[in-house]
Amino acid sequence: MRRLPGDATTQLRSGRVPDRPLPWLRGRHAVWALPALLLVLIVLGDLWTGRGFRMIAWVVMVPALTAALAGVRATALFSVLSLGAFALTDWALRTSPETGLPELLLIAAAGLVSVGACAVRQANEKRAARVSLAADVVRDTVLRPLPHHWGGLDWSALYVTSDHVARVGGDFYDLQPSRYGTRVILGDVQGKGLGAVAASAALLGTFREAGYHEGGLEDVARRLETRMKRQQAYARYLGQDEGDRFATAVVLSFDPVEPGTVRRGVAGLEVVTLGHDAPLAVGPDGVRPLPTSGGVPLGMGELACDVPEDGGPQVVRDGLAHGETLLLFTDGVTEARDREGVFYQLQQDLERALAENPGVARPDRLVRYVRDAVARHITGARWESDDLTLLAVRPLPVEPWREAFP
Repeated sequence: MRRLPGDATTQLRSGRVPDRPLPWLRGRHAVWALPALLLVLIVLGDLWTGRGFRMIAWVVMVPALTAALAGVRATALFSVLSLGAFALTDWALRTSPETGLPELLLIAAAGLVSVGACAVRQANEKRAARVSLAADVVRDTVLRPLPHHWGGLDWSALYVTSDHVARVGGDFYDLQPSRYGTRVILGDVQGKGLGAVAASAALLGTFREAGYHEGGLEDVARRLETRMKRQQAYARYLGQDEGDRFATAVVLSFDPVEPGTVRRGVAGLEVVTLGHDAPLAVGPDGVRPLPTSGGVPLGMGELACDVPEDGGPQVVRDGLAHGETLLLFTDGVTEARDREGVFYQLQQDLERALAENPGVARPDRLVRYVRDAVARHITGARWESDDLTLLAVRPLPVEPWREAFP
């Protein structure tokens, strides 16, 4: 099965605590066994074949193998061991006064080269580790780690970026609790590269502040539109040829619930869609798209012709029934194509999956199912990869979170 694009930087997050690997699986000295085994086999093979077929010179492979697997000290140690093994077996099986001096010099030179190559490899690995750490910091700054059951929501998310180096792309999502309820956003910045990353970081920063302070969801959306316009102007002032970059997004707000109370019936929410696909409510009764507010993408607000009198975007009210999970996704899901160019049909596939197993509607299972379904769908395809993000949220029955959140 073909992996998802950017699989090396796939980040699967969940509101549940992840499993930790067993401590005994973290050993680093097991790699020494391979060059040691190779050395022993060569020596025994040379002794077994005797004077008729000499294979002791093959120990030249031992330092090279160690240099690829272990550190400088281990490579130097096995280089010395290889020299000693060659000298001993050559002395034991010598058939003439001539010594194996050329082979001895060859093994010594191979050991020195292997030690140098190992030092270069380790230096490159350290440099790559620093770059990877910097990329992780950037990713966690843009997509901050979210606590367990954040904002009274059971949530799970999948983030796949096509950029293996930056580990972050133009897709973004976040959950922000507030006294007005928990606000949720998922969006996709047009284009790729650092410009898209900068725009997504700017929008997330604005959402975290506006989502906490603003009482109306339309005010949150208006602040996001203003921030995108400022980002466009900033890019133009820097002389960056990005055109009028825009972003699609869907912004939600779950109705607040008093601490310690239990949700009964439908959990109310507000929805603003800004040029983005409507979220899907996935539950035991099937799959239904939430109504769309018909908003234009962020950064293109001047194109809006159907807005309320106060100038803000339209807000649509809806609700989630008991057992329903809200699935938000970017176009990396809906535009995933197989080898014939057929797009992945998300809603139809989820309806079939729910008919077979209603438990798929749970947030963590839902995200994993869509991830695997997309991977199966694109098997053998040659289409250009794109960022892919999934976010599944479900209100928890009890919300003690606001007692600990200012």
